[in-house]
Amino acid sequence: MKFLYLFLALYCTASIGRSQPVGADSAALPKQPVVIVGGNLIDVETGRVRENVSVLIENETIRKIGKNLPVPPGATVIDAKGKWLLPGLVDSHIHLFQSGGLYTRPDGINLTKYRPYETERQWLRDNMGDLLRRYLACGITTVIDIGGPLYQYPYRDRFNKQYTSPTILLTGPLVSTYQPPAFNIEDSPILKASTPEEARELVRKQLPYKPDFIKIWFLIRGVGKPGEELIPVVQAAIDETHKHGLKLAIHTQELLAAKLGVKYGADFLVHSPEDGIMDDELIGLMKKNNVSFGPTMVVNRGSSRFLADDKTPTAYEFAQANPYVLGTLTDFRHIPEPDMRQRYGTFFNGPAYKARLARIDSIKRINLKNVQAAGLNVVVGTDAGNPGTFHGTSFIDELNAMQAAGLSNAELLKAATINGARVLGKEALFGSLVEGKQASLLILTQNPLERIDAVRSIETVINRGYVTTPARLLPDSPADLAQRQLNAYNARNIDAFLEPYADDVELYDLPDKLIGKGKEAMRKQYSGMFERVKLLHCELVNRIVVGNTVIDHERVTFAADKPPVQAVAIYKIENGKIQKVYFTR
Repeated sequence: MKFLYLFLALYCTASIGRSQPVGADSAALPKQPVVIVGGNLIDVETGRVRENVSVLIENETIRKIGKNLPVPPGATVIDAKGKWLLPGLVDSHIHLFQSGGLYTRPDGINLTKYRPYETERQWLRDNMGDLLRRYLACGITTVIDIGGPLYQYPYRDRFNKQYTSPTILLTGPLVSTYQPPAFNIEDSPILKASTPEEARELVRKQLPYKPDFIKIWFLIRGVGKPGEELIPVVQAAIDETHKHGLKLAIHTQELLAAKLGVKYGADFLVHSPEDGIMDDELIGLMKKNNVSFGPTMVVNRGSSRFLADDKTPTAYEFAQANPYVLGTLTDFRHIPEPDMRQRYGTFFNGPAYKARLARIDSIKRINLKNVQAAGLNVVVGTDAGNPGTFHGTSFIDELNAMQAAGLSNAELLKAATINGARVLGKEALFGSLVEGKQASLLILTQNPLERIDAVRSIETVINRGYVTTPARLLPDSPADLAQRQLNAYNARNIDAFLEPYADDVELYDLPDKLIGKGKEAMRKQYSGMFERVKLLHCELVNRIVVGNTVIDHERVTFAADKPPVQAVAIYKIENGKIQKVYFTR
């Protein structure tokens, strides 16, 4: 044990929860043309399939689509026989200033005493590239960032030059009728406008950064003024936005605010009203003014994943979500304020809260079905970055929730591609597989017109002509492997827990006493413990990474009436898997 503490002291500069730099594959466009041969091309406008077609890609553009295309000399050929070609997906509502973790919304639950908000913001700046690669690995080649601090503009410009990033379209700080105290900070993502001139000035301040659009945060409840009194501020922001040739997105989850916003010129309604059914008047106004609609079906349930501890991660999330963000799902268990834990747990597990969520879900489903039936431009937007709504992986959850509202697979694919491009008038550039458009597409091994979950069956991602795969976009660092198995341990998910380990893994008590060998032996040992010990929880106290060795100082809870056990685990990684583990207490 003394050896371990000496080792920890020598390498104590490492930090918890920081994604280690990982080298993705080279982001250079292929110099030679790319030809995809024999795929089943999905026309998202019609829902029909063109069978056995080839696609010629040069630089960043789809040059030719047809049967039996000649292959230019030196071209890279991709065999897509029996596979499906789909345009790259568009997530029409994300926030890169939020991680999806427990600490990312101090205006909701303030845990800044445990993780300062600036630490959270710095983590996001440091790891934005990782989050963007995760979008691409999930088949999302375009994201629309619906508001954040001004610092995001230079990041947009930088990452839009990288082929391992989806194209980012974004606005800056939200022009708001309300200022959350927690965001009364420097370079805030939300800025209140109290007068029409203040609203115009907030729009003008963004213009030098070349925003892709502007967004208003229009709240009525809790503001202390009737909605009609706030309209001059909202209308001024809309008028100033349109004056400069930009479109305007409006956030509201209130029926009255939605009606007022659309009436005075909003172009994109980024949430469904939650307090009432969208009537013929509102839907008629939206249709007349060509307003896009993103219902954001799943985000409401995100916070309860942390505070009610009622939803374990899916296998897809274990594999594809950022493991450090995912790891915060169980952090609330070791917050040293039992009264707060009980208060939030009682609220989020209570029948009143669950009934409220069920009522909101029902309203959203009815609204979405009615808007879809009216022929409006419905899009898929996750609101990812909010607690429990993870970047990249939440897209499939949103599709499944929209399907539960009655949309067909063909309607969903259209909402997830060309309709997303239409939000900001980009449909001539991307969103469907047409000659002359941007070469951003997916090669799937399963047909998403038959089963919408097939959008996850990605064999190849082509992003603006750059050819890659999900595995190449998301190589695991040694720390990633250690974190992924820790996440699954806390979720008591035996399959996800074992996945990062080598088949012939060896377990030791320090210094060299062999106590187990092989995954199957681990399965027997740990699956029994996962079933028996319902309060099992491992808190990561510190992590040190030295080359391919990860050293974790852990605090493990086994029972409510016993103090946590202090332990150290040393993980040795070989060939991308955990090959050896050394334990001591």
